[in-house]
Amino acid sequence: MTTYELLSDALRSMRPVAFVTIIEGAGTGSKMLVELDGSSLGSLGDSDLDRVVARDALGELAAGRSSTRHYGSHGEARELDVSVFIESFAAPPRFIIFGAVDFTAALANAAKLLGYVVTVCDARPPFATPQRFKMADEVVCEWPDKYLARVGVELGQRDAVCVLTHDAKFDVPAIVGAVATNVGYIGAMGSRKTHDKRVERLLEAGLSDREIARVMSPIGLDLGARTPEEVAVAICAEIIVLRTNRKPLPLRDTSGPLHLETR
Repeated sequence: MTTYELLSDALRSMRPVAFVTIIEGAGTGSKMLVELDGSSLGSLGDSDLDRVVARDALGELAAGRSSTRHYGSHGEARELDVSVFIESFAAPPRFIIFGAVDFTAALANAAKLLGYVVTVCDARPPFATPQRFKMADEVVCEWPDKYLARVGVELGQRDAVCVLTHDAKFDVPAIVGAVATNVGYIGAMGSRKTHDKRVERLLEAGLSDREIARVMSPIGLDLGARTPEEVAVAICAEIIVLRTNRKPLPLRDTSGPLHLETR
């Protein structure tokens, strides 16, 4: 099977892959396809270059980015002999919302707008219904810890978990389960007082201070949000800021390029 045939097969089956092409230097036009498990097909003309580029391609695939990178002829860093374009065909990021509450529909709509695959999960059958959350890709009636025990291994840095329940019997197991994964964002709704009490329960549940520090609560950026829709924007804005490591300032009050360049 050629690299193009394997790429076509991956796209049809929605399997994440990275497609690498030399765009400048020796071997221009050479291609390599890298699978999520690290296996590859094709070659860029040098085994050391293949190994280094495959490693970097996996990093770009995990981040859902496509970029141009530069190497020495044998994969050396900070050299310009070879330029490659790494094109990531990553699965859409996931956004899991625990709690079928008033804010859930607004947050699910905002997450869909950003391209997330959205799951709403609540253990209460009368609330966790597809009719209430038609915008969600999946509505699950299950306890948060049981759901995360099934899907947690699939979560990565591009994914997000938001806990909106305000109820210890829901949010503690949800947070404990989320912290055990590699999910990139964990947020929990509630006032400072609510979160202080939550922290006590999380410590009792066995979480460390470092693990608890992963939880963003009170959730969202300080935008003065009041309505569910405004709160949803504040939460999504926080997720973007944390992912891009940028300061949330008006662009008018900043200097330099608006978008960070990738290597």
